[in-house]
Amino acid sequence: MDKRIILAVAGSGKTTYLVKNIPKNKKLLILTYTEANTLNLRNNIIKEFDYFPENISLKTYFSFLYSFCIQPFLKDDYKLNGLIFKQNQNKFAKDDKRYITKKGNLFYNRAAKFAEIKGIYNNIQKRLEKYYQYLFIDEIQDFAGHDFNLLEKISCANLNMLYVGDFYQHTFNTSRDGNVKQSLHQNYDQYKIKFKKLNFDVDETTLTKSYRCSPKTCEYITNNLNINIESHGNKSTEIKYITNKADIDNIINNDKIIKLFYRQHYLYKCKSRNWGDCKGENIFNDVCVVLNKISLEHYLKDKLKELLPQTLNKLYVAISRAHGNVYFIAEKDLEEYKLST
Repeated sequence: MDKRIILAVAGSGKTTYLVKNIPKNKKLLILTYTEANTLNLRNNIIKEFDYFPENISLKTYFSFLYSFCIQPFLKDDYKLNGLIFKQNQNKFAKDDKRYITKKGNLFYNRAAKFAEIKGIYNNIQKRLEKYYQYLFIDEIQDFAGHDFNLLEKISCANLNMLYVGDFYQHTFNTSRDGNVKQSLHQNYDQYKIKFKKLNFDVDETTLTKSYRCSPKTCEYITNNLNINIESHGNKSTEIKYITNKADIDNIINNDKIIKLFYRQHYLYKCKSRNWGDCKGENIFNDVCVVLNKISLEHYLKDKLKELLPQTLNKLYVAISRAHGNVYFIAEKDLEEYKLST
C-alpha cells in the first residue's frame, strides 16, 4: 500500500493536487475538516470530471466520525442523537456521562475517545478496508486531540493513503480535551516523525512553491517567520509598514484591500476578517495585516519568529493570503475606525 503525507505551503495547490490524483474506478473516501472546504473540494471534483464520480465519498471529519465510525457499531447499545458541538462542563461526570448528554448527544471533542473506550477502533479499521481502497485527507494539520489518536489507528488500515496539509497553517483543532496531544503541533520535526512511525513517506518537496504569493512575500515569510516557502511566479510586489495617517486612511477606506486583524475584526469600520479565519481563501489581491500590541512589538524588534506558535501560524495565514502587496498597520493607529460599544 502507498501511504504518503505531503507537507505543503500556502497557495501551492493542495486541493488541486488531491483532485488530480483521484484514482479512476477505485473506491475513495475523502475527508476534510470544514463544511466550506468540503464544498470547495466537491466543486473542484465536478470541475475536473464534469460530474461527481460515484466511486468517491466526500465527508467532513465529524460526519465520518459519527455516521461511519460510531453509529454502525454502537446504535444498538446507545440511543445516540448525533454530536453536540460544545464541551462537557461537568468536571465530575463519570462513565458514559463524560461523553454523552442526557439527550443522547455525543460531545464532539470526546467522540473519538468514546469509540476507543468502547473497543471499536479495530472495527472501524476493518470497515474502512471493506468499503474503500483509498483514503485522502485534506487539511491534515487540523487533526488534534482524541481525533489524532483515531487518525493514527485508521492510518494503519490496509488502504492507499494520501494526506495533504500545511503544518504552519494549523490554526484550528478538530477538537480539544484537556492536555490530550497538547504538544502535537509544537515541533515540526516531531510531527513528521509521528507519520514516519506509521510507515508514511513524508513528502516535503512536491508542494513547496506557492502559486499565490509573490517572491517578495515568500522571502519575507521565510526570513521573518522561519517558514520555508518559495514562489512559482515572478510578480513584483511590496511589503510596507504604514504609519502615515493619509496612507492609513486610503488603505482602510479601500474595500479592495482586505484588513486582517488578530481578533475581533468586527469592531472596526472596514472590510475585514481575522487572521486565522481567512485560511483556505484565495480571493484577495493586496492585504493589510493589522498588528496588535504583542505582534507589533515583535515586528519592530525583528522578532516575529519568536511569537507563540499559534499566533505565528495565524500571522502566516494572513500574510500568505496576498496575491499582491502586503501592508502592515498598527492596531493602535486605527482607534478612529473603531465602532462605539
